[in-house]
Amino acid sequence: MSELLIKKYFEENNIVKSNIESFNSFIDWRLQKIVDEVGHATPAVIPPEAEDVKIVFGKVKIEQPSITEADGAKRKLIPSEARLRDLTYAAPILLEVSLMIDGKERERTEVQIVDLPIMLKSKLCYLAGMNREELITAGDDPLDHGGYFIINGTERVLTLLEDLAANTVFVDRVKTGPTTHKARIFSASQQFKIPHELQRTKDGVYLLNFASTKKVPLVVMMKALGATKDAEIMKLIGADIMQDEDIYMNLVDFVELKTDRAAQDFIAKSESIGLEDEQRFQRVQFLLDNFLLPHVGTKPENRYEKAAFLGRMARKIVLLKQRKIGKDDKDHYMNKRVRLSGDLLEDLFRANMKILVNDMLYIFQRGVRRGKILPLSTIVRTKFLSQRIKSAMATGNWTGNRQGVSQRLERDNALATLSHLMRVTSLLEASRESFEARELHPTHWGRFCPLETPEGKHVGLRKNLALLSSITSQSKQEDVEEFKTQLEGFGLKRFKQEASQ
Repeated sequence: MSELLIKKYFEENNIVKSNIESFNSFIDWRLQKIVDEVGHATPAVIPPEAEDVKIVFGKVKIEQPSITEADGAKRKLIPSEARLRDLTYAAPILLEVSLMIDGKERERTEVQIVDLPIMLKSKLCYLAGMNREELITAGDDPLDHGGYFIINGTERVLTLLEDLAANTVFVDRVKTGPTTHKARIFSASQQFKIPHELQRTKDGVYLLNFASTKKVPLVVMMKALGATKDAEIMKLIGADIMQDEDIYMNLVDFVELKTDRAAQDFIAKSESIGLEDEQRFQRVQFLLDNFLLPHVGTKPENRYEKAAFLGRMARKIVLLKQRKIGKDDKDHYMNKRVRLSGDLLEDLFRANMKILVNDMLYIFQRGVRRGKILPLSTIVRTKFLSQRIKSAMATGNWTGNRQGVSQRLERDNALATLSHLMRVTSLLEASRESFEARELHPTHWGRFCPLETPEGKHVGLRKNLALLSSITSQSKQEDVEEFKTQLEGFGLKRFKQEASQ
């Protein structure tokens, strides 16, 4: 019976299904999300007769893989031809661009911004949905799983990356130095991933470090975010701290700070921001809104929620100090995330989209200096972004100074190919000991193969997914909001400042 079930599973499911679904989500909605994040671009040099000029970005359209021959003829490109002719199996991406001058639309057009490499067996691939006979006719192996790319005729695979879960608080004890306990979190929004660390010193003082801001007292930061009353701060940290003298001592040290403005002034002085009063406050508020816990929000109305989140971090340290909870296990797979092809391509495209926009602005402004308003089709260089994407996927050099993300697919035998498609690599440096990270963990059961790992310095840092394992892809923001609404239907309430006072 078990043999029949496993056979049926592999008949209906692809072992690289998770990676293909992640790529499909990238082309379905993540590309559009990146473009919407940019929204529009404003040139610094504009025609003298105009007061406001914007280049507005609209809908993204993705076609299926194609090739333009030397005579200008355009036709579809199948994977077997790309392999034989050393071509890149890629599809054109078209973007709707509008030129707005003084609030009126001067021009609107659809321009090709990039040729995006397409994953085999994904929804845009011609092989998707073909039966055995059709695959053989197309020159492909009917037993091939897909899940890889063809770059300049070479088969390349994006290795899955294992990373610590973002937006999760980890508490730990510190054995040496002036710090006794700490709480860490990698706060990740769409644009940033900023490490934050809340420390408790031997004197019982709580200090916060994030971005370039170092050792800001916790109470000062919470007051700067709007929790100006001592009773509020106590409530945000929680009832379990009533027997803890540290929090009272921290409150007494800064009892003279009665308003959020006074607390922001304290932060400005400690950071040596030497500007005029109003500029100094604007600088501190920009820091609080954009670089402090950006995953909570980046608007002024999110500040009190950030104060509540800092209270939660302090609460975990207090509970750890009182030995009511243990330190967090970073190697528990609840605290890990595996980054799939869609996540990796999203990072790559987001970084290069900004470079493309700057290049468009440069060409537009150069035309304005010569007394011309260039057509939108001439300010977009398709090869510019295509070459950058192709280069990253051909060399494996990724954003964030990561190397080896893209690798040549092993074709020694069928098992080697299967192993390579399911490989997961840790971001930890291979030269470091990291004994705990290399060891088998009970939560690997059913998720990873306990045996397949290389010898030498990469042992335990390179793992392989179990044959029946699957990974869920990133959810749309609309789906997340719908889930929150369902939770509200069960009686849960969203956090609000008024409700907490």
